[in-house]
Amino acid sequence: MARLLRLLLLCLWPLGPLWASDILLVGGEDQPGIRSFVAAVENHRPQDRVRFQTTADLPRPGRLKADQRLVLLDSAALEWRLSESAGPPALAMRVSRVQAEQRLGKSRPAFLTLLWSDPPLARQLRLARYLLPQAQRIGVLYGKHSAFLLDELRHAARPLGLEIIAQDWPDPRDSRPLQYLLGNSDVLLGLDDPALYNPKTAKNLLLSSYGRQMALIGPNAGFVRAGALASTYSDQDDWLAVLDHLLDQPPARWPRSLYPARYGVSGNQQVARALGLEPIDPNAAAKALAEGESTP
Repeated sequence: MARLLRLLLLCLWPLGPLWASDILLVGGEDQPGIRSFVAAVENHRPQDRVRFQTTADLPRPGRLKADQRLVLLDSAALEWRLSESAGPPALAMRVSRVQAEQRLGKSRPAFLTLLWSDPPLARQLRLARYLLPQAQRIGVLYGKHSAFLLDELRHAARPLGLEIIAQDWPDPRDSRPLQYLLGNSDVLLGLDDPALYNPKTAKNLLLSSYGRQMALIGPNAGFVRAGALASTYSDQDDWLAVLDHLLDQPPARWPRSLYPARYGVSGNQQVARALGLEPIDPNAAAKALAEGESTP
């Protein structure tokens, strides 16, 4: 009988976990985009009980069942979970490094796993080198909330033979820091800092860089649509893949933070032509970047 049981378990093993998880997705509001993501999670995990609730409809985190899997979909959900340390572990989706620094500082609560939304700095640097192999001086504007990224950026640039030219930009209405970088860099790299890169600053940043025939890499795919040259990004399928991977593991094995392993490259072909560059092949670029990824 024991032998038969072992054989049955071995046959069932490829089918995945033999138990169902209670997965609760939390958001501040019930919006169509959130509903779409919840439906996608349901389709990916038919063996689990997947449901969505707004923060207004939930009790305090400490009153939830300890074995519940929490997925936080926005900043309101993150604030709700941070309101007390008691409660089940949580996966916080699409949190930027700058947002985390502003809200948490150096602390990382043991019950929280942060899934970063901004592109990894090392990956963005490799993209710059791939598209602009002659560029060596990488101009970077930073503010009080993004200055902590500079050491990591310099560390990632060193093995690539790149030099980081960093310039503080305390007041985006003052163009002098930007003009300094444009005169002393080969390409601009945007940090995903909304105080610096936002709809109000986009026109000045993009027109000024075009005036110097200089490319802007990043800070995200949205800026590429606005007129930056290129950026790496992760789409909904990439997020679902990392979420699947984590939900298949016990929360005790969840890392404190991570980036989605899967990603793509977004390129603005009109900008490439205007700068006299070859057309950007997103698939070839993503493949080239993947070859340089360090294995965790």
